[in-house]
Amino acid sequence: VQLVESGGGLVQAGDSLRLSCATSATIFGGAAMGWFRRALGKAHEFVAQINRSGGITTYSDSVKGRFTISRDNAKNMLYLQMNNLKPEDTAVYYCAARPPGLGIGSGRPQEYQYWGQGTQVTVSS
Repeated sequence: VQLVESGGGLVQAGDSLRLSCATSATIFGGAAMGWFRRALGKAHEFVAQINRSGGITTYSDSVKGRFTISRDNAKNMLYLQMNNLKPEDTAVYYCAARPPGLGIGSGRPQEYQYWGQGTQVTVSS
């Protein structure tokens, strides 16, 4: 496994969680990174993405203003700070990496080459 997510859990609506994704320098160093989620019975949904330097980020409309993606290039770590969580945020969250050398794309899962195993986030009402 080349990407490992952590930080998921069961929280109440309005709470916060911070997801982390650890990976190798080989994957992380030259790659734009993203977070996706998959709710039960649904397809992968784009959440957020960040370019290699961390200076450019994009978000889905459903999380904009509540979630913040960031990266620590010295530690090969990707983060997703999730505030004011809602029951509709319940899903398995995945971190993903684009092929080295590419910037952020349009947010389609097909644009990402490497995937973690996911971490469950459950938000109760």
